[in-house]
Amino acid sequence: MAAEIQPQPQARKPCLLSKIEAFQDVVSTAVIIPKEDGVISVSEDRTIRVWLKRDSGQYWPSVYHTMPSSCSCMSFNPETRRLSVGMDTGSICEFILSEDYNKMTPARTYQAHQGKVTVVLFVLEMEWLLSTGQDKNFTWHCSESGQQLGTYHTAAWVTGLQFDVETRHAFVGDQSGQVTILKLEQDNCSLVTTFKGHTGNVTALCWDPVQRVLFSGSSDHSIIMWDIGGRKGTAIELQGHNDRVQGLCYASHTRQLISCSSDGGIVIWNMDVTRQETPEWLDSDSCQKCEQPFFWNFKQMWDSKKIGLRQHHCRKCGQAVCGKCSSKRSTIPLMGFEFEVRVCDSCHESITDEDRAPTATFHDSKHSIVYLHYEPTAGSLLTSGTDKVIKLWDMTPVVS
Repeated sequence: MAAEIQPQPQARKPCLLSKIEAFQDVVSTAVIIPKEDGVISVSEDRTIRVWLKRDSGQYWPSVYHTMPSSCSCMSFNPETRRLSVGMDTGSICEFILSEDYNKMTPARTYQAHQGKVTVVLFVLEMEWLLSTGQDKNFTWHCSESGQQLGTYHTAAWVTGLQFDVETRHAFVGDQSGQVTILKLEQDNCSLVTTFKGHTGNVTALCWDPVQRVLFSGSSDHSIIMWDIGGRKGTAIELQGHNDRVQGLCYASHTRQLISCSSDGGIVIWNMDVTRQETPEWLDSDSCQKCEQPFFWNFKQMWDSKKIGLRQHHCRKCGQAVCGKCSSKRSTIPLMGFEFEVRVCDSCHESITDEDRAPTATFHDSKHSIVYLHYEPTAGSLLTSGTDKVIKLWDMTPVVS
């Protein structure tokens, strides 16, 4: 069922520990069970499985339960061993796992949505079950009575959901690229604000309640760090992926962000550095360095008898420049640019080798990732891929 990988000592790289296979379809969501050598998975093949590591070093299913339809998402609470599974049908099925994780008892079914459940989140402190669906509804239920407490209609399908217990704020990311912040009460909610920084749909959200920072990943390959607690409205971009961001996890004890993308890339970001906001791009009808007209500036082109040029922008200062005045490329890690980007010639001269020091490390999982989960107590990372395989990684060499 699951092969044990003998770890090879490699400095500063995630170490592959195990693979879990034998799925008939893609694993939608999977989590590492804290303080246990175990994994819970829900799959599009309609199965819920609990995998425990045996003395042989292999993972074998201690629970194998087939649902009537595909499982789209789940939330697991280790303290209560409550497993909440979202279904393609719109319902959420709850189970209680036994202490030895060898039995799963049905507890309750919520008729939560009219379409596929996209995210489900159990909040023990509030005894709430939050969920979103393709019916564009965000709902919350009382987990004790099963009663629906409230609902909020979103503008687009929700693809990311986080909750802050202290302030009762729900962070909702959707397919339009927008992040909505809602203040939840027992039976109603109010709109606090919305953020729009992505050009693609939001694919993942991660909330750090200590620093009060929200991270959002997107199909536009970027990550944005939103400073909620600082009340400064700061938004820091992180550009380190070549494909859609599929998952985000934050290691608060080391202040490192772990992100993954659908091309298999895993990036570990050092967030314990003073980062800079990227500048807004300035508008101009001519190059702000050499004053050559851009191609839409017909008057200046006619007056100066010059051919109009294409407009570019320096990623460091934001000025509108022509290609000749921005012929250089550079990384700017403190601005989030781990790859080389266009900068104007004067900014290129001002960037030192120290400024180019990377603030992230890059690793290849060797499978197309659809989901990831980080378990901080063991320093373990789980990745699920389109290859129908779960991989377990030792992250202590890089997250420590």
